[in-house]
Amino acid sequence: MWIITRYVDSNISQFEFDTEEEAREALNTMEGCKILSEVIYFNDPCFQQEIA
Repeated sequence: MWIITRYVDSNISQFEFDTEEEAREALNTMEGCKILSEVIYFNDPCFQQEIA
């Protein structure tokens, strides 16, 4: 999951995206100060270890 946090006119807003590509496209069109973050959950399958 990707999150854009935006600060403009003394307001903070957050926007959630499923893919990095979607988030980067939106980031380019937004005004104000922006931060792009990737949210990683440690219960995602890529962090699961197989039991031998």
